[in-house]
Amino acid sequence: MRTRFVALLTMVVLAASLSPIASAQNVPDTPPVAETPITPVPPLIATPLIDDSEETPAVAEPIAQQEKPLTRPTLVDAAKLNPGDTAWMLTSTALVLLMTIPGLALFYAGMVRKKNVLATMAQSFAVTCLVTVLWVVIGYSLAFTPGSPYIGGLDRVLLDGMAFMKEAGKVTVSEIAPTIPESVFVMFQMTFAIITPALITGAFAERMKFSALLIFMALWSVFVYAPVAHWVWEPGGWLAGRGVLDFAGGTVVHINAGISGLIAAVIIGPRTGFGREPMPPHNLVLTVIGACLLWVGWFGFNAGSAVAADGRAGMAMLVTQLATAVAALAWMFAEWLRRGKPSVLGMVSGAVSGLVAITPASGFVGISGALAIGAAAGVACYWGATSLKSMFGYDDSLDVFGVHAIGGIVGALLTGVFAVKEIGGAESSFGNQAFGVIVTIAFSAVMTAIILGIVKALVGLRVTEEAERDGLDLEQHGEHVL
Repeated sequence: MRTRFVALLTMVVLAASLSPIASAQNVPDTPPVAETPITPVPPLIATPLIDDSEETPAVAEPIAQQEKPLTRPTLVDAAKLNPGDTAWMLTSTALVLLMTIPGLALFYAGMVRKKNVLATMAQSFAVTCLVTVLWVVIGYSLAFTPGSPYIGGLDRVLLDGMAFMKEAGKVTVSEIAPTIPESVFVMFQMTFAIITPALITGAFAERMKFSALLIFMALWSVFVYAPVAHWVWEPGGWLAGRGVLDFAGGTVVHINAGISGLIAAVIIGPRTGFGREPMPPHNLVLTVIGACLLWVGWFGFNAGSAVAADGRAGMAMLVTQLATAVAALAWMFAEWLRRGKPSVLGMVSGAVSGLVAITPASGFVGISGALAIGAAAGVACYWGATSLKSMFGYDDSLDVFGVHAIGGIVGALLTGVFAVKEIGGAESSFGNQAFGVIVTIAFSAVMTAIILGIVKALVGLRVTEEAERDGLDLEQHGEHVL
């Protein structure tokens, strides 16, 4: 009986806990149990993990404020500089300076006659010194600071405002190269401003007065080079705004120098005895050494123009090497077929033509573009330095027009054909590139003629016939090579 009572009592308790109705029922054979109010249990409903009925507004997280891109040289925290980019640009600057002294100096000196070797080297050396000073005083400001679409401002005259504050941890950077100090950018671009007028000297080698050379180069650097550099390389320049592509100097350096060289050669006139007397190169060993230095230095010229140690710089270096090799072979085989022998001078001239032509395209093209540009440049420059010069009879002493102008034009035009947007982030067209080429040719030719006219009125342009026969080494510098 006791066991039955316990069982019945247990059933009642369970029923009461499961249902409010069970608590109101009397269990048979058991004393009535006092009713206790029980709070109803809500039915069990599966609760979804995400309540779609009403979205809870997300709490807005603070968003890092994006810095606006720079539009002019600016003072920034030194911590924002990229050490790798800076190291690469310091190296590139040294490489490009190496192209002029001793590279170009040796390249040109080996091709002139022995009596003009020192004078030819002196021209490259003097231009290096002269343009260095002019670049700091006015050239950099006119070329690479915002002003108008046609010329820069005067914010950086004598590099005023360029700063490095070690204790404050501040340094100025250019808007074009925000990951390196502005001082490094100034130096890098200075080496371009140096080699461009130095290239021109090869067109009138062995006959121009040294005093005339200095005045011409000073005026040309300020009134020709700086404006064209601003048009193409400063973001606010008018040719840059039109989308004309020139990665490392096809228009700014090579077409500019090549056209100016041609105008100078024509205005100054041919060397005494040109076309009647043999004028063989003095020492091609010097020329080959100079060409090799140019080739190596050109990696700073082209790959350095990426202004960063990145994949674009690597691609620029690769296509530079490839196009140069192809152009050297193209010139060599063209000469071999025409003259029966491949000359050493032809091979190194072909290499330089490839370096010239790939310059505007180096940051925009891939392997196929490099192959095509190199082949076209080798053949075109060989024609320009031989057939074209013979056809018109001008005395471009060291083929500045034939190599630099022709090669620069080929490279600039083909950049519009082979530019790959995935590589350079930009694309152009043959027509757009042709516009940039035509503008550069016209401006350079007219301004060079005007400057030469001024120099001629001031000091005259060329040495006397007697001095030319004696040699510029002795007549202009009082020295000679034994």
